[in-house]
Amino acid sequence: MLEIKNVYKTFNKGTVNEKRALCGLSLTLNEGDFCTVIGGNGAGKSTMLNAIAGVWPVDSGAVIIDGKDVSKLPEHKRASYLGRVFQDPMTGTVANMEIAENLAIAARRGKRRGLSWGVKREEKVKYREMLKEFGLGLEDRMTSKVGLLSGGQRQAITLLMATIQKPKLLLLDEHTAALDPKTASKVLELSDKIIAENNLTALMVTHNMKDAIAHGNRLIMMNDGKIILNISGEEKKKLTVDDLLKKFEQVSGSKIDNDRMLLSTD
Repeated sequence: MLEIKNVYKTFNKGTVNEKRALCGLSLTLNEGDFCTVIGGNGAGKSTMLNAIAGVWPVDSGAVIIDGKDVSKLPEHKRASYLGRVFQDPMTGTVANMEIAENLAIAARRGKRRGLSWGVKREEKVKYREMLKEFGLGLEDRMTSKVGLLSGGQRQAITLLMATIQKPKLLLLDEHTAALDPKTASKVLELSDKIIAENNLTALMVTHNMKDAIAHGNRLIMMNDGKIILNISGEEKKKLTVDDLLKKFEQVSGSKIDNDRMLLSTD
């Protein structure tokens, strides 16, 4: 479903601020793979997601989604392949519109627009059933403005918006980092449920080692713009945080010195 082939990306090339962000990055995800991504600041995690989404062009290499080379497509033309949830719960929704209206916008993405007004009755019934499964009481607040919701509720809405059309690939970019632990756990539970029920292929960037181990069927660790660990199957199921730290040291030749990663192990 996803192939990243030998991708390089350097920012501010030829200046004193030159930064090589991706260094020959290669990754293949099969349909239905749920891959967690971990690494320190500057490892290239979000840069990889931006390369997939087409936020900017890569210097060389290829990004292939469902057999189609999208490397030359601009961001808006890749949108039909992708769903994405960002770290900031304020991103991805329209704050001054109702929950139902936000969901309707997501459902109409990439489709022809007519002149009919508002959200149809049958749509509201459908959205109500979807929201009811979240267990957050949002099905009774469909006329509420999204800007009035809590961060966790808003992130749940964003997650539903990103997956309502069953994208080829779901990108979760530290989507629980701004939430309190209890809310983050609920949003991760919802993520697992949606990915499993729709057999979605997903990439989830996280700083939390325990979450990276507990979720998905694959785990990759990035360092200096490339993948240094790629673990799946039974090996991932048996993995512990200590194992992950030791493997990082073995492969990279150094200890993890990123405080955020070391503190995010509980």
